[in-house]
Amino acid sequence: MRRRDVVAMLGGSAAMFPRAPRILIPTFGSAWLAGPSAARAQPAGRVFRIGCLYFAAFDNPVPRQLFGAFRQGLADLGYVEGKSVVFDHRSAEGRVDRFPDLAAELVRLRVDLIVAFSMGATRAARRATTAIPIVSFALGDAVGAGFALSLSRPGGNVTGFSVLAPELAPKALSLLHEAVPKASRIAALWSPGSLSAGMADDMLSRTGAAARSIGVELALILVRAAKELDEGFSEIARQRAQAVLVLPSPLSNTERTRISQLANRHRLPSISWTREFAEAGGLMAYGSDLADAHRRGAGYAIRILKGERPAEMPIEQPSKFELAVNLKTAKALNIAIPDAILARADIVLE
Repeated sequence: MRRRDVVAMLGGSAAMFPRAPRILIPTFGSAWLAGPSAARAQPAGRVFRIGCLYFAAFDNPVPRQLFGAFRQGLADLGYVEGKSVVFDHRSAEGRVDRFPDLAAELVRLRVDLIVAFSMGATRAARRATTAIPIVSFALGDAVGAGFALSLSRPGGNVTGFSVLAPELAPKALSLLHEAVPKASRIAALWSPGSLSAGMADDMLSRTGAAARSIGVELALILVRAAKELDEGFSEIARQRAQAVLVLPSPLSNTERTRISQLANRHRLPSISWTREFAEAGGLMAYGSDLADAHRRGAGYAIRILKGERPAEMPIEQPSKFELAVNLKTAKALNIAIPDAILARADIVLE
């Protein structure tokens, strides 16, 4: 219901991925994600082609959910798949080293717009083209990463939405410690290479400082792929961590159900950065509404398709953050969530 280091902490992190053979990309028609009819009449004339670039495999519900929100936003504004827009879907299947080839393929297809659903996708798309407009939902530090000259006037072919990971992680750590104040050692689960180097360093530095300020020892656990999650939680157990902070990354989002299950199996209170993590069984979540951002991103796409230049379209930063608490998980872990947290929670799952 709605209501008001391992411990060698936290240096820079750059992921290295082995080369992989080219993957086969499935294509999807309008049946991939069913959606209601347009709220208004569809525009007559040209059918626009939009290239969509994802981190996760298509059998993962996360890209389907986020694309579904984006597509619904288009439909609400009169742009319906198969009538006024068509989509070319490309997935890196969880491997960021596949993004450059996939982005180059979308450029060869001469799509009218590229929609990037992760930082890695944005980076690859920007390197592949300076001519085709790009709408990103994971710009992070857009200026520091070189995507924009400024947030108010990006100046290039990239615009969209920023995720404030450096600010989110310390706040989430504070909330987790408030919920389980006896936890003196907390694991930080991190997928290196997910963010720009500068943004990652900023996030890790701020999180380390926050840990020191509340007297918590932080263990950085690196997990580069889904197949490493079991070993990651085994390492958390070896480090005798008493709770888990799940840092923002495409991996932690797409594997949120498995991460919440592993945390609960190890009887570890956990917090992540999307509401859906708490809905999947994690103890808490703190972050912005990703689905809402993807719906609103459709407006950016339509403005560009109508002729506006992304160079002049401000990059949006989240202004509202949600705190979600799963009381069923709290009960299973024998944790009494403080009234002060429940009073601040936007979503309480019972």
